[in-house]
Amino acid sequence: MYFCCMETIQQKIALFLKGIAMGAADVVPGVSGGTIAFITGIYETLLNSIKSITPKLLPMLKNEGLAAVWNHVNGTFLLILFAGIGTSVFSLAKIISHLLETYPILLWSFFFGLIVASVIFIGRQIKRWNPTAIIALIAGTVVAYIITIATPSTATESLWFVFLSGYIAICAMILPGISGSFILLLLGSYQMVLNGVKNLDLMLIAVFGSGCVIGLLSFSHLLSWTFKHYRNTTLALLTGFMIGSLNKVWPWKQTISTRINSHGVEEPFLQKSILPTQYLDLTNAEPYIFQAVIFAIIGFALVLLLEKIAEKPAIDTQ
Repeated sequence: MYFCCMETIQQKIALFLKGIAMGAADVVPGVSGGTIAFITGIYETLLNSIKSITPKLLPMLKNEGLAAVWNHVNGTFLLILFAGIGTSVFSLAKIISHLLETYPILLWSFFFGLIVASVIFIGRQIKRWNPTAIIALIAGTVVAYIITIATPSTATESLWFVFLSGYIAICAMILPGISGSFILLLLGSYQMVLNGVKNLDLMLIAVFGSGCVIGLLSFSHLLSWTFKHYRNTTLALLTGFMIGSLNKVWPWKQTISTRINSHGVEEPFLQKSILPTQYLDLTNAEPYIFQAVIFAIIGFALVLLLEKIAEKPAIDTQ
């Protein structure tokens, strides 16, 4: 009995750490928390748990009680995972923002290696490479690539737009390969939301969170349905999303144009990927090629580690 309890505690700690990893990924434009969920083996459990939250819970609560509702929605799983995500977002927002400004090449290299390994990992889950799967792979790659080169817009700070940003971004966040943070960047609301988290703007956080909750509850049903009926095609599409997103996390960028953000600070607006050998000539900055390769290898190795962790059974209802 004691051993079983310890095992359960270890599983809960592991799940909390997976949530922290998902939250850290979601803070960075170009990296998807859904990718982390997939490679750690909790993606479909997460979708099915969220999908179970429906209006039908109200009569269940009345007739069977809170314990039955909690078990039905996999409450402990969701609570621990989202506690990890929330802890990560609120604690790492400033750190990730600092690293993006101070060590962009090394940070992007780390995530580039992570996503390359994730492409291999998810691609191995595809059982049949039939024409439908190949078309889905190509379509996912093209769509994700187009998203990475789209021109960011200038956002309004109206609450309705904050809500809409949360709704759209959360749908992207739970898709492996599509970054919710990058969608916020395209919408022009990334900096606004990041500042709101850092400064604990409770109104903005509440409205954005409401959009996330509603988007999550609605979109999870669609994703769960596609996994159930078209698993092979869905995996191929998600693999394509991740391949296309590699352009966004390519470490060496040339800034084409800049803009002044809401704090009066100049920041990149349009960028394009360039070869590391061109970086010094075009930007007059050190490319740090050797260090970048090391960090890419670390990111790649991290996925292998997460894959090993995922081989242990994740908690579902305890």
